[in-house]
Amino acid sequence: MKQLTVKIWRGKDQGKMETYKVAARENQTVLDVVSEVQRLHEPGLAYRFACRVGVCGSCAMTVNGRPRWTCRTHVNKVADEGVLTIEPLSNLPRIKDLVCDLAPFIDTWQKAGAPFEGTKTRMDPPASVDPASTSRQAADASLQCINCAVCYSACEVVAWNRDYIGPAGLNRAWTLVNDVRHAARQETFDKAFGPGGCGSCHSQGNCTRHCPIELAPSESIAGLKRLAFKGLPSEDS
Repeated sequence: MKQLTVKIWRGKDQGKMETYKVAARENQTVLDVVSEVQRLHEPGLAYRFACRVGVCGSCAMTVNGRPRWTCRTHVNKVADEGVLTIEPLSNLPRIKDLVCDLAPFIDTWQKAGAPFEGTKTRMDPPASVDPASTSRQAADASLQCINCAVCYSACEVVAWNRDYIGPAGLNRAWTLVNDVRHAARQETFDKAFGPGGCGSCHSQGNCTRHCPIELAPSESIAGLKRLAFKGLPSEDS
């Protein structure tokens, strides 16, 4: 493969796909391709990136129909017969070209009761938490989310129900209801199980299937549903 055919969405809601020709290179990522299009063909192309090494998640886009981190997606693994189709993430308002407004996604954390509220002040000794406890291990398994919005974009429930909190917010709620240091555990659970909460999940698993760091938001949501019958974990669980 010596040349790539790259189709990129240009515009806002009203726009179209523009086609560019880019040289195919060894170890080339999709972000490399987008950057080359911006440098050599389309200086006005809008897109986001920061770290280039798979840490920040800001370069997430829809590549050949699937939400991905473009900095960690190698062209030779996704280009179908040398063709790349690159669009902004789904389920979010489009600002320009490949850039989305993440505000609706960030707002879901508030809807899920996701801000942490400590039970102690800085004048108190640190809380003692048993790392081997079931609740701590449940929280630890879901802690690494960096809010890239890939799961939100992949979620088909979000696509038709914009009141749904979505996988990332509910995954965060799961970590908090299992964190005995969180002062508002019951409030977080009530919000996570309220309107637009975990009861709206259809358990299709797209969030887990597409997560770039292999978290399992679908398991976190299932855990929240089980707590409706079992109750919140105690400090010694």
